Amino acid sequence: MMKRLLPTPLLSLALLLLWLLLNRSLSAGHWLMAVLLALLIPLLTQGLRPLSVRVRRPGTIVRLLLAVLLDSIRSNIALMRFLLLPSRRRYPAGFVHVPLEVRDPHALAVLAMIVCITPGTAWAELALDRSVLLLHVLELDDADAIVAHIKQQYERRLMEIFEP
Repeated sequence: MMKRLLPTPLLSLALLLLWLLLNRSLSAGHWLMAVLLALLIPLLTQGLRPLSVRVRRPGTIVRLLLAVLLDSIRSNIALMRFLLLPSRRRYPAGFVHVPLEVRDPHALAVLAMIVCITPGTAWAELALDRSVLLLHVLELDDADAIVAHIKQQYERRLMEIFEP
């Protein structure tokens, strides 16, 4: 019974707190609205959420986060160089086809976020069978190196985290 009323307790708690923080009020009316939203939104959006996720190997999550942080710093420096010194552009932009082994929708979502937050890269398309990612790269010098980097640094770790 409780699981049907509160399918995602953490989401409900987050919604409740977010409503109260955004309104900067602890009045009874805001509490009532916060509770209603915290109960109704997860129930109404339950069909939109993918299957529940089971995260494996928490240590791999830390290593993945560190790799993303380092890549983001490197990419930010390269992007600053690109923007401040456009005449020193080394390579043209291009697209890279990255063959994927990962199939878990949660892992693919995390990969999409990683690619999109890394300056200079953008997730362009995913094949219908989820076997190939089309990636746009701002300065493309070696497509094979980019594929190897994504597979080694991100895909392998995401598979360890999300797939059995």
